Order: sequence, then structure tokens, then C-alpha cells
Amino acid sequence: MTSEQHSPERREITIRRAPRFVPFMALGVVVAFVVALVMAYTGPENPQYTREAVLGFFTVMLALPGVALGCIAALILDRISVRRSEHAIVEAADDDPGSTGPSPLA
Repeated sequence: MTSEQHSPERREITIRRAPRFVPFMALGVVVAFVVALVMAYTGPENPQYTREAVLGFFTVMLALPGVALGCIAALILDRISVRRSEHAIVEAADDDPGSTGPSPLA
């Protein structure tokens, strides 16, 4: 006689909170826009350019460094999350049709 008992499959997993990069990149663009806003409206006014043109120029010039700084911040937080990660052992649950639990259709 063969035994029909299955030993549950056990796996080791890593649990960590990884940052999402897109919000950090968007925050970098917002910070770049705020810096451009301050630069455009606090400096002396140039009669050749409007303040809005200066704001647009500085926004375009600072957007890429802002995105880069946001990515660097996300990478640093990602590295910290790797160091603080935890390991856990999980096992697969069998979906037994003869179980006494509530029916999903009830």
C-alpha cells in the first residue's frame, strides 16, 4: 500500500519593503519645479525675457537632475531595505474539496 499523504512544499522567501521608483522621480521633478520657481521670481527681471519664459527654461534645465536625485534616493532606500529584509519559510496550502470551511458560493 502506498501512502497518499503529500508533504507540503516548503520554500524560503525574502520579505522586504522596496520603494517604488516612479513616485521618487515625480517628487524630484516637483522639487526641481519649485527651485525653478524660486529662481525665476526672486532674481532681477530681464527686459528681454518674461518671468514665465525664465521659469520654463529653468524647469527644463533642472528636471533631469531632479529625476536623477529622486532615483538616487530610491536606490539608497532600496539598499537599506535589502539590509533590513527578513526571511520566512512558507508552505503551500492544499485546497481540499472535502474541507469543512465555508463555501465561496454561500
